[in-house]
Amino acid sequence: MIDIANTILALDPSAQVSVTSNDVNKITWHDDNPNSITVAQIQTKQAELQADYDAQAYARTRVDAYPSIGDQLDMLWHAIDDNATLKTRYADFHTAIKTVKDANPK
Repeated sequence: MIDIANTILALDPSAQVSVTSNDVNKITWHDDNPNSITVAQIQTKQAELQADYDAQAYARTRVDAYPSIGDQLDMLWHAIDDNATLKTRYADFHTAIKTVKDANPK
C-alpha cells in the first residue's frame, strides 16, 4: 500500500508533513499546507500511485527471476560462438568478447 506521506510528497515534493498511523485524517502540516491539498486529492493520487505500483508487479517479479546480466551475456556469447551465421551477423560483439577471452584465458 502506498503510504499517505509519500502520496502527499508526490503531489507536492516540498510539503512538510507528518502522518500518524497512515491515517488521512491524522495529517500534521508543518508548513500550513500552502497548496491546499485536500483529502480527496490525496486519496485520488494514492489510488493512482497504487495502480501504477500494482501494474509493475510483473517487473518486480522478473528482476529476481532473470539470470544476472553477466550470465545473460555469457549465454549470448556462447550462442553466437557456436553458430557461424550468428558470428557473422554479430561480428563486432563476437570479436570484442573473443579478444578479451583470448587475452585472458581461464
